[in-house]
Amino acid sequence: MAENEKPVPDDVRVLDARSLRGLAHPLRIRLLEALRAYGPATASQLADRLGESSGATSYHLRQLAAHGFVKDDPERGKGRERWWKAAQRGTRVNSEDLLRDADPSVRGAMNTLLYEHATGHGQELSTWLGTWRDWPEEWRRAWDISDFAIRLTPELAAELRDKLHEVIEGYRENEVGQDVENSARFRVHLHAFPRDED
Repeated sequence: MAENEKPVPDDVRVLDARSLRGLAHPLRIRLLEALRAYGPATASQLADRLGESSGATSYHLRQLAAHGFVKDDPERGKGRERWWKAAQRGTRVNSEDLLRDADPSVRGAMNTLLYEHATGHGQELSTWLGTWRDWPEEWRRAWDISDFAIRLTPELAAELRDKLHEVIEGYRENEVGQDVENSARFRVHLHAFPRDED
């Protein structure tokens, strides 16, 4: 671990080239995100949620399990019904290293992962914009869509990113359970990147 790197929590998976290739399929990414967001489910339930066939979700869940991203949830299974759950809370990746990997399949897998996440973020925001009127007023006052342009050096940009991550991670200590009235899963997307002057 580099001197300025923070330790990775036990419930966060760090991707290497092999595990990245095992995850980098659009349906696998969506399956893993659904299990992390909504909790354990069967292949059929996930197929219904994602608009896929249960054969496809079952196959890709087995592939995710082979790479350690999901695992059986034996507390829920009855008979032949197989329940799956995410093996980790989150995933961390050193995109810079993997985008420069000598193996083109690794670079391609990294691109797939990045584009699928960006697409998912856009879809989540679009869903919110289409449904915000259905939410209680307290939630309608708590959301935000903002962008900021600040002239920084790469070092200052990295410092800003790290501070934003610290603020967001600090709220994990205040996270409430599903049974807390008027609570909801609150998504924060952080997109930070330089732009050309043109």
